[in-house]
Amino acid sequence: MLCRDYHINDICGMMHVSRSGHYKWKKRGPSKHALSREKVIEMVKGVHEGHTVHGYRWIAAYIRINLHYSICDNYVYKCCRYLGVKSSTRHTSRSHPRRVKDKFPNLIFSTWDTVDRPRQVIVSDMTAMHIGSFYIELTFYFDVFTKELLTWRIGERRGDRMQYIRGLEDIVNMLKGSTEPTVLHTDQGSVYASVAYNELIKESLIVRSMSRAGKPTDNPVNESLNGWIKEELYADFHIGECRSRDDVANVINQYVLYYNNIRPCYAIGYNTPSEFKKMYYNNIAEHRNTFETRKLSPLPKFIQKRKQKIENQKQTTQCTLL
Repeated sequence: MLCRDYHINDICGMMHVSRSGHYKWKKRGPSKHALSREKVIEMVKGVHEGHTVHGYRWIAAYIRINLHYSICDNYVYKCCRYLGVKSSTRHTSRSHPRRVKDKFPNLIFSTWDTVDRPRQVIVSDMTAMHIGSFYIELTFYFDVFTKELLTWRIGERRGDRMQYIRGLEDIVNMLKGSTEPTVLHTDQGSVYASVAYNELIKESLIVRSMSRAGKPTDNPVNESLNGWIKEELYADFHIGECRSRDDVANVINQYVLYYNNIRPCYAIGYNTPSEFKKMYYNNIAEHRNTFETRKLSPLPKFIQKRKQKIENQKQTTQCTLL
C-alpha cells in the first residue's frame, strides 16, 4: 500500500497536479463532450447500417434533415473513419496489376555509352508533326554510335504501319553482307511488336531489343534526336510553311543531308555523323571493346552512381575505423 502511494505521488509530481485533484479526476463521469461524441457515433452507425450505399456527406445531410441534429460533413467523416465504415456501392473501381508481357528483352537499359562501332545498335521511333492543316507521322532509324540518320519514312495516313516496315526494309538492305550482329532497339509499339515487322529480319543478323513498357528513358538516343530534329525543322528549315506532302518530303530530304554531312553533333565531339564514321574506319577515332562486356541493369545510371558512392563511403569509414 505504501509503495502504491509513493507511485501515485510520483505521477502527480510529474504531471504537476495535486493528489486530491488526481482522485477527483478518476471519480468523475464522462464529460458532456464525450457523451455528445458517443451520441453522434451511434447516429452515424445507425444511418450507415440502414443506408450502406451512401458516403459520409449523404449521412451528414440525412442526420441534419431527419434527426434534426446540427453536424458538419468533416465530423461525420471522422466518425466513419473511427467506425471503419465506407459506402458499399457496386461501382467501386477495381485496379488490377499491369501484366508485363515484353515480346523482346531489353538488351541495352542504360549502357548506351558502351556502343563501340557503327551499325552495332540501331534505334527507331515514330514522331508526329502538325504542319498547317495536315498531320504527318515520321519514322526515323538512327545509328547509335555515329548518330547518323540511316533512313526515314512518312506515313500515308494516321496510324499507317507501312512507314515502319519500309524503313526496316531499308535497314535490312543496308546491312546485307554484314558479318557482325546488329541490335535493333525500339519501344513496344504495336507495329514494332507485330509478326509482319519481325518476319523481315529472320534471314538477317539483326537482334531485336525493346524498351520496357512506359519507360521512354529506355530509348534516350531516339527521344533526344527526335526533339532536336523537330525543333530545327520548324525553326531553320521552315517546315511549317509547307502546303503539301511533297513539299514536306523535299524539306526532310534536305534536312537529312544537312544532318548527316554538315550539322556538328555534341555527342560525337562536334563532328558530323558522316565524318565521325570515316574517322572510325580510318582508325582516327578510338576503337573500344565495351559493348560485349556491358553489365545490364534496370536501374537508371544516376541511381547506380549514388549506390556506388554510398558503398565507397562505407568502405572508407571501415578503413578509417581499422
